[in-house]
Amino acid sequence: MASYLIANYNVKNQAGYDQYLASVGKTIMEHSGKILVAGPGSTPIEGNPGAVTVVLEFPTREKLEGWYNSPEYQEIIHLRTENSEGGLVFADEFQLHT
Repeated sequence: MASYLIANYNVKNQAGYDQYLASVGKTIMEHSGKILVAGPGSTPIEGNPGAVTVVLEFPTREKLEGWYNSPEYQEIIHLRTENSEGGLVFADEFQLHT
């Protein structure tokens, strides 16, 4: 079952965040992830979401967690957390039970 990372945040320091962007894509691909949505330009409809929305898809929760906890991602995660503010969740693919 596919598993997704869904993030929504505002960038506080673009120069620092740009360093994250330069490195993160390779780490995602190395762990069988796909970038479905990434970047600014989200249109707020309800609530107070940030300007940047990201949706990543991984084949399984194990692959997603493996990427997130990997040494190569942990080496750069601070470039996102120190330069942006918002939320991030892991969510599994919906399975309709009939």
